[in-house]
Amino acid sequence: MDKYWIAFSAIEQVDSPFVQRLYNYFGDIERAYNATQSEFSQIEGLSVKKAENFLKQRDKVNPDKALDTVLNKGISFYTFEHPSYPKMLKEISNPPIVLYYKGNIKNCNLERTLAVVGSRKASYNAKESVEKILSELDGTDLCIVSGLASGIDTTAHRCALRHGLKTIGVIASGFDYTYPASNKDLYREIEENGGAIITEYYPSFEPLKFRFPERNRIVSGISFGTLVAEASLKSGALITANLTLEQGRELMCIPGVITNPNTEGIYKLLKNGATLVTCAQDILEALNWEIKPAEQLKMDLSELNADEQKVVEFLEIEEKGFDEISSETNISTNDLLILLTTLELKGIIKQTTGDRYKKV
Repeated sequence: MDKYWIAFSAIEQVDSPFVQRLYNYFGDIERAYNATQSEFSQIEGLSVKKAENFLKQRDKVNPDKALDTVLNKGISFYTFEHPSYPKMLKEISNPPIVLYYKGNIKNCNLERTLAVVGSRKASYNAKESVEKILSELDGTDLCIVSGLASGIDTTAHRCALRHGLKTIGVIASGFDYTYPASNKDLYREIEENGGAIITEYYPSFEPLKFRFPERNRIVSGISFGTLVAEASLKSGALITANLTLEQGRELMCIPGVITNPNTEGIYKLLKNGATLVTCAQDILEALNWEIKPAEQLKMDLSELNADEQKVVEFLEIEEKGFDEISSETNISTNDLLILLTTLELKGIIKQTTGDRYKKV
């Protein structure tokens, strides 16, 4: 069925809400794609104009060829019904019907995604602030999401790469285009370092002006929170900030010099309740995240010995006291003390209050 999702996305006159409405009505993407004018007329609230446009354009698209074009260009994708389609993105009001990507999105931790956005004409102070904050997340499992534009976007992606963080770039065109051209090397570096470039647009779609605001909903939609580094009152970053709030995600701002016009949007957001961020810890507290170094996350429970596995499995659901752990695992007091200390040092468990422990 993938070819019908791809075929829908290959028609420029068709948008995601139109396809979602058809998919929800028919319950099957092939039926939706091949529906007749008569069937469309039965769908309450469906735009007649959009339906007519679709029918005109559908005859020009061969679903098999559309799919082959994508595959021959080395582009991977998730359709909306694919089990690996990002769940955070699926929750927004207007999710992309297809998510095309290059790189390794499976390597990115989609449970720890932070969007970083800001002005294309960013000040040195703003770039320095982003560098400081992201450097404090060095080597953790956070994934930095941005729009691969010049200015703050580029700074965020490059900082992520420097500090061992995975990063996802969301572009406003198909993969036949690199925009801005100056970021060609950055595209490559993100892919080579285990990150991903993603887009909702079929490969031949150009980076037209209206696609950049559309792109922003994906930047915020795939992220648990958005950090705004610099934004004028009329800027793409402010659009992303508003989308973040509409999507029910956490909005955070880095304060800047008050004489800079690009901070007017920042202080407006802060006055309206956005979280003020001056260090990485502010982000972690706002999102209620506990993080640990990425190399610790790679540890498989199979690497633990039998007693260690017993303890970790016992703490899987909720924290337990020392006596409960000892009784359940039948490990001697002395051995258990050593074992708990070892697991703490490995970053797998942590002591909470008194003699109670929980899995990290």
